[in-house]
Amino acid sequence: MGTTLETSAAAGAKKNTNENPLGDKKVTVLFVLGGPGSGKGTQCANIVQHFGFTHLSAGDLLRAEILSGSENGTMIQNMIKEGKIVPSEVTIKLLQIAMAENENDKFLIDGFPRNEENRAAFEKVTNIEPEFVLFFDCSEEEMERRLLNRNQGREDDNIDTIRKRFKVFVESSLPVIEHYESRGKVRKIDAGKPVGEVFESVKGIFSSFPAKNTREDGLS
Repeated sequence: MGTTLETSAAAGAKKNTNENPLGDKKVTVLFVLGGPGSGKGTQCANIVQHFGFTHLSAGDLLRAEILSGSENGTMIQNMIKEGKIVPSEVTIKLLQIAMAENENDKFLIDGFPRNEENRAAFEKVTNIEPEFVLFFDCSEEEMERRLLNRNQGREDDNIDTIRKRFKVFVESSLPVIEHYESRGKVRKIDAGKPVGEVFESVKGIFSSFPAKNTREDGLS
């Protein structure tokens, strides 16, 4: 189901580039930020399960566009190979289409904005400010340990690449966090703790959102 959404969103990014795919749809957006290995993906899955949000990963949408074989996809692939950040308008269009095509109106946007330019472009193009930014704060030592220990067959999980990714995160993403911090919109989580403890902190932050009834799944 997620793949269909991502693929159709990617395909739709080639059309109506000057049109707002969301139209009149009102959405609640939360940005999820944190360094590589901070546990964002795991916690996003928990939030989806317990609070009924839809998780949109900018990286997944971009990968789906690459797989579509479009001109956009080739350009994205080349930029990623060179370690460059994909143009904001490309990622924003994919996110808009994914939100428009989903019946939900509550979205976690993971891995975007990557820098201040992304942030400003998102707000300008969509006229949406995030409700808040969930920032998973974790030491580089702990993130490095997690990335080296996990066995997902990812080529980018070697020590040199990991340290480059940390550097990019600090230089590019921290200014975004600082911007939203100045607006009182950052909710910081100590992500160095065990997964269960981290989610307890997350649940406190999401207390204003109704929890889903998860009894039938055996969850509390």
